[in-house]
Amino acid sequence: MEIIRSNFKSNLQKVYQAIEEADFFAIDGEFSGISDGPSVTALTNGFDTPEERYQKLKKHSMDFLLFQFGLCTFKYDYTDSKYITKSFNFYVFPKPFNRSSPDVKFVCQSSSIDFLASQGFDFNKVFRNGIPYLNQEEERQLREQYDEKRLQSNGAGTLSYVSPNASKCPVTIPEDQKKFIDQVVEKIEDLLQSEENKNLDLEPCTGFQRKLIYQTLSWKYPKGIHVETLETEKKERYIVISKVDEEERKRREQQKHAKEQEELNDAVGFSRVIHAIANSGKLVIGHNMLLDVMHTVHQFYCPLPADIINNTSLAELEKRLKETPFNPPKVESAEGFPSYDTATEQLHEAGYDAYITGLCFLSMANYLGSFLSPPKIHVSARSKLIEPFFNKLFLMRVMDIPYLNLEGPDCNIQISWIDDTSAFVSLSQPEQVQIAVNTSKYAESYRIQTYADYVGKKHEEKQIKRKWTEDSWKEVERKRLNTQCISYALQNHYHHANSLTSTSTVGKRNLSPSPAEAALETRISGEISDTELEQTESCAESLSEGRKKAKKLKRMKKELSPAGGLPGSPAKLFEVPDTW
Repeated sequence: MEIIRSNFKSNLQKVYQAIEEADFFAIDGEFSGISDGPSVTALTNGFDTPEERYQKLKKHSMDFLLFQFGLCTFKYDYTDSKYITKSFNFYVFPKPFNRSSPDVKFVCQSSSIDFLASQGFDFNKVFRNGIPYLNQEEERQLREQYDEKRLQSNGAGTLSYVSPNASKCPVTIPEDQKKFIDQVVEKIEDLLQSEENKNLDLEPCTGFQRKLIYQTLSWKYPKGIHVETLETEKKERYIVISKVDEEERKRREQQKHAKEQEELNDAVGFSRVIHAIANSGKLVIGHNMLLDVMHTVHQFYCPLPADIINNTSLAELEKRLKETPFNPPKVESAEGFPSYDTATEQLHEAGYDAYITGLCFLSMANYLGSFLSPPKIHVSARSKLIEPFFNKLFLMRVMDIPYLNLEGPDCNIQISWIDDTSAFVSLSQPEQVQIAVNTSKYAESYRIQTYADYVGKKHEEKQIKRKWTEDSWKEVERKRLNTQCISYALQNHYHHANSLTSTSTVGKRNLSPSPAEAALETRISGEISDTELEQTESCAESLSEGRKKAKKLKRMKKELSPAGGLPGSPAKLFEVPDTW
């Protein structure tokens, strides 16, 4: 059954009846998004602890809106041996009830909206016809507002008439509003003296002015008139004053009160269904329902709670258990025994630590009692509430096995984390290992390998890394030799070319080599190109061989020019050094 705002009230009794007669319920929700930060995969890491998962969803998912709530009730028919189901689709939206109602802000995630649209989801039913709702705190505040309004108008609709000049009004009216209030009082005087007119419509005014009118009329006219606020089509609010007798006044007051209650119930809206489910005390099931439950509590009941206890060290625990929502117990030392003062800590004195431990236990046990109906202030050490914790020894800093069970089997799986996504898992029964490995072949989000395979792969990685390191050093040495070979060859080339400098009559270097010089330079260049550079590129010759080549080139120079210059050239004025 599809339920929107227009047919919610007419079908609410059907919903109540289905809840009352059901054996159990199944629920599901559709949301405007899943995560406002990390990806869905990161948000729902399979290695999260329950606390981590709760904190992630609380931080990154609660700004989205649950805007469709599915409820299916199941009732077993013993006569025909079958279940009878009743399913409901509720479209919900936090439409402001009035100007003082919460104006809820929420976010959307494009991928979620796109997915719902592809499935034919009708968003108009949400935004135009969604059922409103309030959580418990919002409902409480709204009811207080109505009570305050009734107090302000209390008596402003009864029988007697008191002249405005009889005494001063006790209501404090600001100077800038006195003229306005005097005009209203004057109009009401005219109404009361008129035999024809029975109603007076005042001009639309501000909320503060309406409040002053109610307070003034309540004091001046405790009887004889009825005051009511109405709204125009343009959403402008104005006051209507009517002359009434006592019987008519009571009837109108009752109508007004009933209308207010109806408005309140309309504002609470879909939350009434959630209250009915919770009050039934029946089984509620769901598929991957943590997010559904969190949104349901957050939107329709109360804000999600923070972690109550974050630190279990004795000193910090004792301080935390003195704060809300805990209540420290009243204790007194027996006669003849010294008393401890928690204001002056004596930590790590055995007697004092035992005393603080007992206080912490009492505070936590009494806190469990607050969830009983009716709540219990004192919870006995033999209470049924405490029994689940009997013979359980807490294991500090062990996330996966929280305690040792002294009267039953312990957890047969031990986990040791390697990093954020990998862990060693040991099983008490070796035959279970192969079953786990075979099962993981069909998994998409995780992978399982035996410890032997893990060690083998680690060994292979080390070998590859070692080989890479050796090859890297070889490559570095090859490049170094390659660079030095080129350096020696080029040095020798430039050395001999620059040595072929002769002087003219003006005593300057000849920048244009003679034919003989060019021939020798060509020969030397050819020697380098065909020998040194070719040898260098292949890195086949060593540094010592490069030096031999350099010496060979020097000898060739001497053979061509025994006197240190070219044949037929002028005498040298200076010697060119071997190196520049």
